[in-house]
Amino acid sequence: MTRVTKVDTLDNRVRAQLPRVFSLITEHIETGASEIPEAGVQYSSLWHVLGAQFGGGKSIRPSLTLAAYHGLGGKDDDAPIPVAAAMEMLHIAMLVHDDIIDRDEVRRGRPNIAGTRRAELASSDNTPDQIENSVLATALLGGDVAIASAYDLIASAPLPAHHRIACLGLVTRAIRTTIAGELLDAHSELVDISDSDPLLIAQLKTATYTCVVPLLAGAELAGGDPTLIAHLEEAGLSMGLSFQLIDDDLGIFGDPEVTGKSVISDLRAGKRTEMVQRACTHGTPAQVEALRRLVGDPHLDDEGAAQAREILESSGARQMTLDIARDHARKARTLCSERIPAPLSGYLTTMIGALEERVS
Repeated sequence: MTRVTKVDTLDNRVRAQLPRVFSLITEHIETGASEIPEAGVQYSSLWHVLGAQFGGGKSIRPSLTLAAYHGLGGKDDDAPIPVAAAMEMLHIAMLVHDDIIDRDEVRRGRPNIAGTRRAELASSDNTPDQIENSVLATALLGGDVAIASAYDLIASAPLPAHHRIACLGLVTRAIRTTIAGELLDAHSELVDISDSDPLLIAQLKTATYTCVVPLLAGAELAGGDPTLIAHLEEAGLSMGLSFQLIDDDLGIFGDPEVTGKSVISDLRAGKRTEMVQRACTHGTPAQVEALRRLVGDPHLDDEGAAQAREILESSGARQMTLDIARDHARKARTLCSERIPAPLSGYLTTMIGALEERVS
């Protein structure tokens, strides 16, 4: 294929290749489901339920890998497909495990692995403890299957060894960084809100595996030089932080019919987001006292959630957080326009704007 030189051509190339990415994932899942027949129906079923988790998302991670590769001069249409597929598989693994931590059984408006397993056992004669154990085990193992698949897709890809090794290293980096962020997030729920660091958590838990690693994987395949890699990392970090802060806002103020996610679950879980922390810093004593009572209440109802939202708005915390998200989006756009070559710079600038203004 000829080298891509225009933004619209790059966008078309990415859109044209995404179906190939998901086709490869489907093929990989079907192969996995039939791989160990002696393991019985539960094993093959786990693969198929994992496969049902795909679709309905924004395909940010594989899109970034494809865009970085083609936008930086990559010409082989086959080369980035398995790596982009691995980025999406890694994302599913993170979602599955994050849902376990958050005790969520719905994702994108439909049952996730845990929710599917619970529905399967709803009419069984098993005890509640047996059902809980099976639900947890199935979800945990499903996430493990997805992680292993991310490695497998790259390790078995027809790529030069040095590219495979570099991309496998990026997957390892993404996993370790996300684990660090998840641990900080879990620990933050045990300490006072003022002692948490939501921006660091967002950087580690989301920004690295969502934007930085997919961009670097595509750049690695395209032969990007160290200086360009450093610029992509910096831009990807700000892009990912903006993405997460907007995501936090949608988790509280979004439309569940559009987002497919509850606007109470994050409040019930006591998520120490930047917005909540700023409300506790800038709110009145009465607002702070009420917010500390409401956030983390496992029995929080619609009325209590509405009260929490009002405090987040009236204290100025929501607007402050959205301003931070916009600052990071602006920084990412500036980095792209000044330090990243066309057409990738234009593609990323457009994506940053779309993510900043999204409603789901």
